[in-house]
Formats: sequence, C-alpha cells, structure tokens
Amino acid sequence: MINKPLYFLKFKPILKEKVWGGNKLVDLFNKEGSGKLGESWEISGVREGVSVVSNGTLIGQSLTKVIKTYKDELLGTKVYATFGETFPLLFKFIDAHEDLSVQLHPDDDLAKERHDSFGKTEMWYILQAEKNANLIVGFKLNTTVKEYQEKLLENRITDILTYESVRNGDSFYIAPGTVHAICAGVFLAEIQQTSDVTYRIYDWDRPGLDGKMRELHTDEAKKAINFEENNARIYYENIENTSVLLKSSPYFETNKLVLTQSCSRNLMHKDSFVVYMCVSGKATISCQNNKESLQVGETILIPQQLANIYIETKEATLLEVYIP
Repeated sequence: MINKPLYFLKFKPILKEKVWGGNKLVDLFNKEGSGKLGESWEISGVREGVSVVSNGTLIGQSLTKVIKTYKDELLGTKVYATFGETFPLLFKFIDAHEDLSVQLHPDDDLAKERHDSFGKTEMWYILQAEKNANLIVGFKLNTTVKEYQEKLLENRITDILTYESVRNGDSFYIAPGTVHAICAGVFLAEIQQTSDVTYRIYDWDRPGLDGKMRELHTDEAKKAINFEENNARIYYENIENTSVLLKSSPYFETNKLVLTQSCSRNLMHKDSFVVYMCVSGKATISCQNNKESLQVGETILIPQQLANIYIETKEATLLEVYIP
C-alpha cells in the first residue's frame, strides 16, 4: 500500500481547564472552549493526551498513527532512531490567571525509574505579561536542604524562592529539578520534553476545581530537587528577519524569527521535523505543492522531508523548534 503524500500538519488543540486558568486562550488566540482554561496542548505525544490531525487527508488520525505510518519521513532519521514512535516534544500555550503551584520535574533517569517516562526539561517564551507579573525560578542563593525542609514544615516556602519580573518577549530555560511556578498575569508558550510528570510542593493552600486540596509530592521531590544556583533566564537580542537562537539543549533547539518580510528556511540538514509556533502576526508557509496559513496562536508541524520552506509574511513572530 502506497502512503498518501505527507504535508504540513496542524492538530486540534487539547484544552485543559485549570484552577488557575483564565480566558486569554479564547480571547487572544481564538481557541474554542470555555471555563478557566489554563493550557492548550498544541502538539502532544503524551500517552494520556495524543494530538489529532485537524487538516488535510490525514484529518482525524492521531499523531501516534501518523508516526507509525511515515516514521523517519516525518521525524527525521536520527530522531526516529532515537525516539521510535514516541513524539519527543510537547508544545503548549499557558494562561496563568492565578499563580500555578510551586513545582519541579524529574530528570530522565529518575522519570524512567519511577514513571517509565521521559524527564521534563522545558523552556518558556513570554507572550504577554501584565504589570508587575513574575515567575518563580529556583531558590534564593545558598538555600540549604535543612532550610528548605524547615520552611516547608512552616508553610513558608515562598520566603526562600527567587522571583523574576518578566515582560513580553522574555524567555527562560527550566532544567529538571529547578523549583518554579508561573505566576498570575503571565501568558506564555512552553516547549518541553514529552512528559506530564510534575512534583507539586506548594499550592497556595488552594482547593482544586473539584473543591478538594490537590495532592502534594514533597516526598517524591526530595531526590529530584536542585538547590544549586540556576541560570534560567535566556539573554538574547531581537534582530528582524534573522534567525535568533534562544536555546540549544540536548532536547530541543529553539530559534526566534521576527519577520517583516518573506524569507526562505532550509532545515532539511537538521534531520528533524520542525515546529513553528506563531506568537504574533500571520504567515503562509509553502514547500513544493504544500501551502498552509499560520495565524497567531497556531502551531504547525513540518515533516523532515519538507523542511525546505518559504515563509510569506508582512509581519509575524515565530518560534522555530527542532531536535538538534
């Protein structure tokens, strides 16, 4: 049986209602949903939430099924050899109307041992930050394990946390073990390993959507926490019509494209699929007989074999992500 030709893939957003969620996913990004929406999973291979194609001849098929069919043609040779039929990254938009829990994530080794999962390394790109908005990223300098345990028992953990003020365009890289929280008034894009493992250590004494207190994971977190100084903030310079590197890690490489004119991008030599998250403006992406529009708040997956593309636009800001 001959497979249908591959093309640029869009997926139906998986919307998650959260106790801390708001309405920006609907109001700013035109997502279809209601209630306190905290997350839009744009492209996901997480077992409990696999994305479904929303365009073209493969419409209705799961991302897992598409990978099984097209293998390295979709993912790239080395990516498929490494990850097989598991899509290695998870792409989200997150609206924090209220503070998220203070949490951390395990690394690959611990996550494999405990959860048969990848670890969770992630990065954030701030789409919108309200006045005086913050992130929590790491402990204050020289915080000890003993001090952390004391503050946890006293319900005063916020005394030893580092608050980072943020504005639109700021970016952060959150390594496993880093204690963190997205705080109220922050709307961001998140790129992370395919994992939904979170250790929650403080939740503001706040009940969940069901009225019950959400579970804390302070025992599980003990082995995973990193008390060392973090360098989470990413420093970069905006340069129009140039690919600006935000972060290169073993798990993903992310570039920022601030475009005021059309351009070509040939990434076939990366031997990886490419994902574009449109964080402002709009564009049209084309390659051979493939052509797809990309509006603000949309995300698109470019198969490896089609990664020599032309981006037509008058104004757009895109996050460009692939496996290095």
